[in-house]
Amino acid sequence: MAKKAADRGGSEGVSAVKFLTVAEVAAMMRVSKMTVYRLVHSGELTAMRVGRSFRVPEKAVHDYLDNAYIETA
Repeated sequence: MAKKAADRGGSEGVSAVKFLTVAEVAAMMRVSKMTVYRLVHSGELTAMRVGRSFRVPEKAVHDYLDNAYIETA
């Protein structure tokens, strides 16, 4: 029987991270895939390379969007 993350000391690890494709991130943010690639290459959006493609942790997208809000006068 598999142990739960809590049984291993509470650390969820990488298996609990949901990774999104560039296309999925673009759809979530309602921008083009090129915009997502620019954010990844500039370091504004965390991503990891898997083969020739990128995968973005879902939390990184939410963190980016939370910090992207600006106040208007």
